[in-house]
Amino acid sequence: MEQQLTIKNAVELEGVGLHTGAKVKVRLLPAEPNAGISFIRVDLPNKPVIKANIANVMELSRRLRRTSLSCEGVEVHTVEHLMSALSGLMIDNVKIEINGPELPGLDGSALPFVELIKKAGIESQPEQKRSFTVKDPIWLEENDTVLAILPDSEFKISYMLSYDHPLLKSQYVSVVIIPETYEKEIASTRTFCLEAEAEELRRQGFGRGASWENTLVVGKDGVIKNKLRFDDEFARHKISDLIGDLYLLGMPIKGHVIAVKSGHPLNIRLLQKIRQQQERMRAGAIESKGPGIVGTPLDINDIQKILPHRYPFLLIDKIIELEDDKRAVGIKNITMNEFYFPGHFPNRPIVPGVLIMEALAQVAGVMMLNKRENLGKYAFFMSMDKVKFRKAVVPGDQLVLETEVLKLRSKTVQVKAVATVDGKVVAEGELMFALVGGEEASE
Repeated sequence: MEQQLTIKNAVELEGVGLHTGAKVKVRLLPAEPNAGISFIRVDLPNKPVIKANIANVMELSRRLRRTSLSCEGVEVHTVEHLMSALSGLMIDNVKIEINGPELPGLDGSALPFVELIKKAGIESQPEQKRSFTVKDPIWLEENDTVLAILPDSEFKISYMLSYDHPLLKSQYVSVVIIPETYEKEIASTRTFCLEAEAEELRRQGFGRGASWENTLVVGKDGVIKNKLRFDDEFARHKISDLIGDLYLLGMPIKGHVIAVKSGHPLNIRLLQKIRQQQERMRAGAIESKGPGIVGTPLDINDIQKILPHRYPFLLIDKIIELEDDKRAVGIKNITMNEFYFPGHFPNRPIVPGVLIMEALAQVAGVMMLNKRENLGKYAFFMSMDKVKFRKAVVPGDQLVLETEVLKLRSKTVQVKAVATVDGKVVAEGELMFALVGGEEASE
């Protein structure tokens, strides 16, 4: 198994946003294992953090011709080139400080970000990479655009570009995405648009930071005031954008992507479909990764061998992923028959937020107590911190309950806990527990 990667040293650069025209500074810093990629708006009060994942992708109709992220009203735009560079170099964990709303356009490609990452140095981490392997084909079609992903042991993209323009007809590129080929064949390719599009975008207030140097403007006789780096640079740049968009899944992908004229909107739709397949796979059998007393998935009978809870306060139905001392994922199917609905907003049944946190705590309890040395112990709550409830949970919803260890000591454990429904976060927080022996618990 490959190890996770971060950068060795903090590095920074400055530039101008392609669309906003605003001058901005970006600083990349190392991040701990399993942290993923986060954008930090250091120009705003409290320095809000936006995780680079599908849950935070903005509706593309609100920010045209780019990929943007938003969380609690805070936005960061045009993230695709930096995300492409991070994916191409297989960086798993990094913090990105930015003092404005949009990433700099630089030369219109991902190459300056690649050079910045290499300047920082790349460092392996003790944790193993987590990746998503496509098991079933996914196919999307919209007008004359097509995007599909098929099972494959590698991450491969085959792209066909074909527009009604002499320079943009029938370009086909197929490449396996590994750092060497990414840097050599994809990273340096630049943003492009038609001359007529450029004029219209300017009128609409877009492209304020665009220039002949950082955007390939295609006129009727060729590229205006610039030269191509590849004969098929346009198709290659579409691959670069696609790599960046797909990395918002939060982990590398193993699969063969086949694209015909796709852009950001279809890329994001494919990402959402992949997330749905990911959730379906989680509901199936997953091998145990640790020496637990039983393997995963754990059904209700297995759970009762580990936890002391019983009806009506056993709030999880199944454990679908389990890695001792690291993480666990559980499932709770919400039905109209839950014991609390008759008395909790009976005319509008909503799951109490505190019970969602209790369900997350029980998943963490399984993770901690699924070890021979912890048999007979109890996991008692010590504290809850940074708890947020983001969306109502109602009958018919399926709660996916994810817990991940932040700090582990001999008698205390702190975990990050996130509950989602259909890929959207409904509750989250940091929970701390004390591991107490059976005799201590009875005193």
